[in-house]
Amino acid sequence: MLETYLVGGAQDVNNDPTAFLDSVKQALKAGITAFQYREKGTSKLTTDEKAGMARVLRKLTREYGVPLLIDDDEELALKVGADGVHVGQKDRRIEKVIQRAHGKLIIGYSCNQVDQVTKANSLPIDYIGSGPVFATHSKDDADPVIGLSKLKQLVSLSTHPVVAIGGINSANMAQTLATGVAGLSVISMVLQSNNIGLAVSEIRQLFFNLHS
Repeated sequence: MLETYLVGGAQDVNNDPTAFLDSVKQALKAGITAFQYREKGTSKLTTDEKAGMARVLRKLTREYGVPLLIDDDEELALKVGADGVHVGQKDRRIEKVIQRAHGKLIIGYSCNQVDQVTKANSLPIDYIGSGPVFATHSKDDADPVIGLSKLKQLVSLSTHPVVAIGGINSANMAQTLATGVAGLSVISMVLQSNNIGLAVSEIRQLFFNLHS
């Protein structure tokens, strides 16, 4: 599930909901293995519009048999029948989310430091997301870049699968995968690409080569 993991919201496609849905559909057709719906930063969607978008995405991802996760909103995830929820460190709500969603939703947790991964190892979650590995412009409040060596350290320490995120592109994705991560989480590489199908296929080919 984690290999080709797309993250995004309308803010990643110039706050154009129609273009956003079209881009996600192209990515699903091309073979992404998971999608996380995340409205953040410059997003202009209201709470009701976000819920409506989540319902449309649930229908769309189901058509392609791809898991849908919702960023930082387990109630919305449960309401629309999503497969999972992703929780960030700054939310400091992981225990509450586990209490509400354990056994009902896939739970992902952002962990960028050794102490965070150590804590996560004792929690009943399904994967951790680590980054930003490289500089990124997709998130206004992004944490400091951790780099490849730190990522490799976190992968070695974690008892959960690790997904790398942050500034991943065609030039650095092979190096990132070499750290032992279970998946690559991308935003701009796919949603701002002129050829979404090609961008997704590049990641899929990387994993195909790894397993062949």
